[in-house]
Parts: sequence; C-alpha cells; structure tokens
Amino acid sequence: MSALELQVEALHKQFPVGNALVSRGRIHAVDDVTFSLRPGTITALVGESGSGKSTVARLLVRLYPPTSGQIVFGGQDVARAKSRREILKYRSQVQMIFQDPFASLNPARTIRHHLERPLRIHEIVPRNRIDERVDELLETVGLVPPEKIAKKYPHELSGGQRQRVNVARALAMEPRLLILDEAVSALDKSVEAQVLNLLRELKARLALTFIFISHDLSVVRFISDRVLVMYLGKVVEIGPVDRIYDEPRHPYTKALLASRPSMDPKRRRHAPPLTGDPPSPIDPPSGCRFRTRCALAEGVCATREPALAEQSEGHFAACLAATPGSGHSAAAA
Repeated sequence: MSALELQVEALHKQFPVGNALVSRGRIHAVDDVTFSLRPGTITALVGESGSGKSTVARLLVRLYPPTSGQIVFGGQDVARAKSRREILKYRSQVQMIFQDPFASLNPARTIRHHLERPLRIHEIVPRNRIDERVDELLETVGLVPPEKIAKKYPHELSGGQRQRVNVARALAMEPRLLILDEAVSALDKSVEAQVLNLLRELKARLALTFIFISHDLSVVRFISDRVLVMYLGKVVEIGPVDRIYDEPRHPYTKALLASRPSMDPKRRRHAPPLTGDPPSPIDPPSGCRFRTRCALAEGVCATREPALAEQSEGHFAACLAATPGSGHSAAAA
C-alpha cells in the first residue's frame, strides 16, 4: 500500500442548467478541489448544504464522472476510467454508505439476500462459504445472533440495525476506503453513539480509511483525524481536527464552529455568527467566494482568489487575511 491511500487533484464538476435547446449556464458544484488521504485515517468533510460535500463523495465513487481533475487510487487515475470493468473494480475497493438506511435496502428481500448478493456477484468467497461469511459480517457489526438477523426483512429492524446492515454489506467487498454521507444523522443520539463507536473499532481492526460527511460538528470532532471545510464548491480550510477546532483561520470555519449550540447560559449567542445566503453556484462571486458574507472582506477579496496557504504544519486555509503579502490589511506584510 502506498503512503497515500487516495490523491485528489484539481477536481471539478459542473452540471449544465437548461436543456439541449436552451442553456442557462452551468452549476459549479465542485471547483478545483485538492486533498489526499493517508491509510487508516478519518477525514471529515463539513460545510453548509450546497457546499459540494456530497458531490465530492459521488465523484470519488464514480457515480458522477468528473468534468476534469484526477482521482489517483492505487497508483491509477480512476477519474479517467471509462470501461464498466475498470469502474466496478475500483468500486469494490471504495464503498459508500448513505444517509437513509431504509432507502438503501430492498424491503422485499431478507438481510441474508442483501449480504449474499455482492459475495456471489464478485465471487469474493467460494460458494460453499457464503453463508458462513454472511454470519461473520453480521457478527462484525454487532448483529447477533446472525442466523436470526439474516432471516429478517428491513422493516423488522431498527434504524440503527439497518445502518449496521449497510456497513456489513460495504465490508463484504473487503474495501480499503469507506465513504459515509451523513450516515448517522438519521439515527437517535444513543444509537448514533453506538454506530460511531463501531466505525472507530472497524477502522482500527480492519485498517480502513474513512471519509466522513456530516453537519454535526460535535460528531466530527469525536470521530475524525482531519477536517476539510468546503464552501460553494471550494476547499477553504483543511487540517488536523484539533487545530481546526482550536485555531481556525478561515472566517467561514470560525462561523461554523460558532454556530454550535452552547450548554453554558453565559456563553449563548444572541446574534447569528453568519448571515445571508450562499451565492448562486451558477454565477459565483469573483475572487473569494465567501466575501459576500464575510466581515473581513476588502476590495482585494473581489479581485484576487485566495489559494490554500499553509498556516502551520499540515494546516491550510484559503483566506487573504491569513496569507502574508496578500494585500489584505489584516495580513502580515
């Protein structure tokens, strides 16, 4: 295994608006996204709805073809893969778990059927070992006794149990990378905690790498090693989780963290940390995309697009006010 599990370079995704006769522009859903994943780590993607988090996830599993850019996995650029065989081979190593555990399962099929199917299609184990492997997968995710759970239908399980089934089905492919798109947000808090602990245990036991997408910043701090903050299709800050939470450098990151509810009555906010709506992704602002909602915005923010600049080791932010020599009055000379 290489030092990097996954390398994403200058990834773009645009969706046309309109029809074949009348074009109304293009949605800039993901714009010049670059990051890397190291084996055995959990990287969280955070940001408001519409920031591009889920689109990045779907690009990584090739549910969407990228407009441009590279997705290097195992030394190969899978962004260029076009044949069904190449894409299926890649997807066997990169599995995705979605938000709604019930919608991800066929209500007319038993749990055993859901776990058997990938094992049979991809011939992961000999046919005479499929039943045994199904039981092993159910036990791995804490669904016991497996022979009883396997006979049930999705509607007979709780939300937490159904999500464990989805995790087991993803593990059936023996992947190296799991992408979880709001995978615990539909669960009760007590059940959510159990699933989060399960994910951490699986990461350690199976040496998995995770991309974890969530709106819950408390959950993100609990489970992740690194955090990638997105705004309007672009990465605005990335770094180790403790540094992002304790020393955020981008105004948008600071606003997200300030929006968390406080349990201390003396520290509750009365004014929102962030006002206004994100601009249209069809016609994003020039320069810094956050400038239309940023209290630090100056004239230079409209004319110069900030690059991700290193703030400290492994910690990068795309803000002119935090970049020395950028021309912003708050920046060092």
